[in-house]
Order: sequence, then structure tokens, then C-alpha cells
Amino acid sequence: MSPDPAAALHERLFTIDTHCDTPTASLMRPGWDFAARHEYLIDHSQCDLPRMAAGGIDAMVFAVYVGQAVRSAEGFAIAHDRAVRCFERTHEVIHQNATQCGLAVTADEGLRHKAAGKRAIYLSIENAYSLGRDLGNVAKFHRLGVRMMGLTHMLNNDVADASTDPRGAEWGGLSPFGRELVAECNRCGVVLDASHASDDVLRDLLEASRAPVILSHSGPRALCDHPRNVGDKLLRALAAKGGVLQINALPISLVDEPGNRRTAAIAEVIVRFSEFPLTPEMMAAADREYDRVCAEYPNPRVSLDDVIRHIEHAVAVMGIEHVGIGCDFDGGGGGVSGLTDVGDYPNITRALLARGWSEDDLARLWGWNTLRVMRAAEAGAAG
Repeated sequence: MSPDPAAALHERLFTIDTHCDTPTASLMRPGWDFAARHEYLIDHSQCDLPRMAAGGIDAMVFAVYVGQAVRSAEGFAIAHDRAVRCFERTHEVIHQNATQCGLAVTADEGLRHKAAGKRAIYLSIENAYSLGRDLGNVAKFHRLGVRMMGLTHMLNNDVADASTDPRGAEWGGLSPFGRELVAECNRCGVVLDASHASDDVLRDLLEASRAPVILSHSGPRALCDHPRNVGDKLLRALAAKGGVLQINALPISLVDEPGNRRTAAIAEVIVRFSEFPLTPEMMAAADREYDRVCAEYPNPRVSLDDVIRHIEHAVAVMGIEHVGIGCDFDGGGGGVSGLTDVGDYPNITRALLARGWSEDDLARLWGWNTLRVMRAAEAGAAG
């Protein structure tokens, strides 16, 4: 049997996915083993070391996500502690599997891990709510290895407006504190991520940030009119400032769902529970409501072809130097025929090879574009 060209290509290229929620979704589960192969149909997990190897993926950006809750001193303290514990657990897991993976804190360190036969793990924050109103937490999380900062999730916070908050805009873009946070992330060399944020936030970021910014798991609105996606004009502005759009595999942002009912229903649940601290009891209640809403409003049917359409549209609008991959596995991404978990990454490459993509263009999509942004953030911090 002849070698699989897509799998062989993955072994040659440096490949990275810029958004995976494995720390929160899996690593915090008691007894869950990152070194063991799991099955999505059994435990719904989408990333572990054996499946990373099967998918030929060299690096993942592991996002620590903390859900929105009450914006008070008590709420911030609980969320901050939860984020710190999740980072500590992630460091522990990486250390336990040091022969197979390693923490990466620079672009070049990811390449060195690949050369040593290891998978690289980068760290990010999804939802700056866990920083509270303390700018010093940027440097604190940087010391914990954070190199990307997602400003919002589904609701507005003290940093910026979200694209899906049913109450509408609070700040009209970045808040005054958010502008300070942008400067501090630039100073520390943390890449700013506008996924989930409103269009006005992205515009503000493009103006305020000294370094290029990213959308670590998003898509073009021209193909799916979801508020998390971004219109072509703003995508061109992102590219003009050196940024990258990483295409996700979230079904509701790949194909239109009438009225975005699933998103709206989930947002209403989050709003309702955002009046309380993130205690275990409240989190359990919120999870039950989330599961109920998701059962009532199931994901639309999507296929790998839909992901490919988004990739190629983004390339046509922005140029090949400004598009990457960020599937949002373990955070809602997947459920796509042909793209269930990290073991399926070669299916993307296989489809693009069939459409005439060159190895150089695939190298940009899978890694070099993201590494360029990381290097620019590092250079800005050093300058």
C-alpha cells in the first residue's frame, strides 16, 4: 500500500491548532489520562497524545476557559482560582508525559519540540473574566506560560464586549481597562485573540495593539451569518495589520441556523447564571441547563466540505499568509462528518491537496502563519 500523502505531509510540516479546550474539558476530570487513547463516542473527549500522533499535529494551544459569572470581588476570586488550578493541572500533565510532550513558550520552542519527537503545548486564556480587574494578572498568567489571551466569551466582561451578549454592547468595543490590558499583553509578548468579541472590539484591537492579533477559532460571516464570525471588510483589515484568522469546526458557525436559536438559547442560560459566583453547585446547575438547551436546539448537520469552504473563502479574501486552523475541539468544535477529533486533521490536508493546494501553502495554513504572529509578539515585548 502506498503511503498516505496527507499523513506524510503532516510529518514534514509544522502543524498547530490554535484553540483546544482540553484543560477545562478533560484534564480536570479525575482519573482522565492524557497519555491514553480515548474515544469521542465514549467520553466525548477530542484530544489526547495518541490521537495527536495519529493526526500528525505537532502543537496545540490549550485554552483555559472559565465561564462568566458575577462581576464582583468574590466572583473574580473564584474564577481566578479556578483558572490557576487548571493551569497547574495542565503543567502537571505535561510533566507526567515529558517524554511525549513539552510546554512551549516561544515560537521556536515549538519547533524544537517537534525536532525532538515531542508534541508542543502552548497555553492560552479564553475569557479575560478570570483576570478580574487586576492588570498584574497578565504578568502572573504569563509566568504560568500563557502566550495567547482571548478577551471575551459569550458575554461582555470588564475588558470588552462579546459578539453574542443578548443585552447588547456595554463598552462599544474595548473598555478603558481593556485598552490597558492590550498594552500590557503587548509588553509581555502575549498574542491578543478577538474570537467571540464584537466587531467593534476587533476594530479597537487593530488600532490599539502594537503586535498583530488573531481570531484563534472563528470564520467568515459571508458564508455563515453568525455573530461570532467576521465580515470580509474587517477580515481584510485584520490581514492588513498582519493578523491571522484560524478557521474553526463549530457547526453553528459553519452553516446558517435560522435565527441562531442555539446560540441565543445558550447565551440566555449564561446570562441567568452570571448573577452568581462560580460555586460547584451553580456550575452543576448551569451545566444541566446547558445540556437541556443543547438537546432542544441541536447542532446543524455539517461536513468537512463546509470547513474547506470557509478556509478557501478566507484565503481568497485575506491571502494565504493570514489563515490558519483552530478547530475548537473539546469546546464545541467537531460534530463534523470527517472531522470528529484531532486524529482527523489529515482529512483537511487530504481535501486541500485534492483541490490543488501546494505544500508551501499548506505549510503556511498549518503553522507558519501562526508562528509569524507569535514571533511578532515576542519581538514587540523585547523591543
